[in-house]
Amino acid sequence: MQLNITGHHIEITPSLSNYIQEKTKRLTRHYDQVLNIHVILEVQKLQHKAEASILVSGNHLFADAINDDMYAAIDSLADKLDRQILKHKEKITSKHRQEGSHRNIIAE
Repeated sequence: MQLNITGHHIEITPSLSNYIQEKTKRLTRHYDQVLNIHVILEVQKLQHKAEASILVSGNHLFADAINDDMYAAIDSLADKLDRQILKHKEKITSKHRQEGSHRNIIAE
C-alpha cells in the first residue's frame, strides 16, 4: 500500500503523518487489497478539511470531512472510508458467491 499525504495551507508535521498512518492501518485490516491512498489536508479559514482518495482493486473510493479540529476531521474521514471499504468488500464477496451458485445450477 502506498500512502501519499499532501497539505494545502498547512505543514504536515510528523505527529499528523503518524496519526494518518495509524488510521489507514485500520482500512487495510478490513480489506487487504488497498493499492494507493492519497490524503489531502487543508485549512480554510477556521475549518479543517481532510479528504482522501483510495484506489482499491476494481474501484476508486473518495471521502472528505470538515471539522474545527484537524484530528477530528481525520477521525471522521477514517470512519467514512472504513464504511465505504466494508461496503465495497461486501459487494465483491456477494458477486462472487452469486456467480459460484449460478455455475453450480448450470452444471447440474
